[in-house]
Amino acid sequence: MKVSLVIPCYNEAANLPILMERVASITETGKIEVLLVDNGSTDESPQVLNMLLQRFKGCRSIRVEKNQGYGFGILTGLRAAEEEILAWTHADLQTDPKDILTGLEYFERYGMQIFLKGRRYDRPLSDIVFTKGMSLFETMLLGKRMSDINAQPTMFSKSFFHSWENPPFDFSLDLFAYYHACKAGLAIHRFPVRFGERAHGVSHWNVNWTSKVKFIRRTLNYSLELRKRLNN
Repeated sequence: MKVSLVIPCYNEAANLPILMERVASITETGKIEVLLVDNGSTDESPQVLNMLLQRFKGCRSIRVEKNQGYGFGILTGLRAAEEEILAWTHADLQTDPKDILTGLEYFERYGMQIFLKGRRYDRPLSDIVFTKGMSLFETMLLGKRMSDINAQPTMFSKSFFHSWENPPFDFSLDLFAYYHACKAGLAIHRFPVRFGERAHGVSHWNVNWTSKVKFIRRTLNYSLELRKRLNN
């Protein structure tokens, strides 16, 4: 079994050298291809990526000229992926790309009819409370038990991906994929992943409680749409 790992990168020029060093240890196994999606970056990410890709095998990049959202970048990478297992994680280094190797063991043990996500630990208390509240809300609204919805990595089969219709282009993609897996009857597996500090830069949404409120509003609207669409 092999994995295509998609990593969306938006203005992550400072993180890319560290990210590529960590990615190198998993591409050397011959089981992982890494697709770095330059998701419409306006910093020096394109130049940094071009330079780094000359040194690291098993990696390639895709450029999205205009940023259309976190989910759009991931979907661009998933459509270009070549392996039978697909995955995504973040470029901010708060989770380790090596977690993919642990995820691959689950597919080797249980087969392709599973949906796999990390479960974060070592997070600030305020973030834990926020995540638990959102998980409870989504569980009650959508009628499927879900927790730590935005944890990474996220892994599933290519055939499951091909069943998706009209996935969202923003951060709701995590919720869409998770809920769709529950509806499809896939076995849901979770495994612990350490969640550390960003190496450089700041979050593009988790900045303060004002940004969290905006995230809640967007998630609420999309959750209602999702329940209506997938329950028809």
